[in-house]
Parts: sequence; structure tokens; C-alpha cells
Amino acid sequence: MDFAQKVRRAIGMTEQINTLAYAQQQEIQERWSELTGQEVDETFHLIPPVYTDHGVNIRVGRNVFVNQGCRFNDAGGIEIDDDVMLGPAVSLITSGHPLDPARRRTGITSAPIRIGRNVWIGASAVVLQGVTISADAVVAAGAVVTRDVPARSVVAGVPATVIRSGISC
Repeated sequence: MDFAQKVRRAIGMTEQINTLAYAQQQEIQERWSELTGQEVDETFHLIPPVYTDHGVNIRVGRNVFVNQGCRFNDAGGIEIDDDVMLGPAVSLITSGHPLDPARRRTGITSAPIRIGRNVWIGASAVVLQGVTISADAVVAAGAVVTRDVPARSVVAGVPATVIRSGISC
């Protein structure tokens, strides 16, 4: 399947998910499993709408909560560990375009995003390609995460920086 076919497939499948009510979690889980090609655990919860550009490069652990309006641009791969919470309108962006203007419209750059166990990402935060957010960390609402986040820390701002370390678990 080529790039354009993958995108059309993902958009069509997320349109189907986005017609479902939050109370239809079993059907949401079934459609998400079909979208990603991975069975999700019965503890997975998602509030539609949700958006993705591929879908097949997303891996989700147990007890993951995805609030409404989240975006998964997953060309580079997204791994979400157990017990993660994504606030409303969180964007996980694994791809972009080259800085070179001559290549910008013809090339794509990508790198995976990895989200560790028990991470909380606040509303409207953006996580960019190549970032790892380590276990028990918190990303503040509206943050733009361009670098790895240490375990048990809180990051905030644009670009996100550590504002607190060693939070208790």
C-alpha cells in the first residue's frame, strides 16, 4: 500500500470511529484495533473524535485514555506504554518536512515518539518527532515537546523545559 492509500485508509477508518459515542467503547476498541492492526486491551478508552494519517504505526498499552480531538501523525511510529493519559487535543507528530526549500514539498522526515508508563500529557500539548517521554512524567497543557523528557519530571512551555524533577509516584 503506498503513502496516499495509507492516508486515505486511515482517514476513512477514523471517520467511522468519530461517528461513535463514548459509551460505545467496545466498538471503538474494535475499530481502533482494525485501524492499528493491533488488538487493544479492554481497558483502552477513547473519546472521539480522533485523527491519524496512517494508523498502522501506533502501539498502545493497557489502561490508556485518549481524550477527544487527539491527533496521531504516526508515519514514524508511536509507542504508548501502560497507564498513559492524553488530554484533549494532544498532537503526537512523528513526521515533518526537510528544512531545505528545494526538498520541502517532495520529502518527509520522521522519527518515532515513545511515551513511557504512567505519563500524563495535558490538553493541547504537541509532541514532535524523535521524542521519548519517560515513565511517570507530566507534560503541561499547551507545551511543545521537542526534546526527550526525563522520568518523574514536569515539562512546560514552548519549547518545553523541565520545571520540576523527581515528582513522587
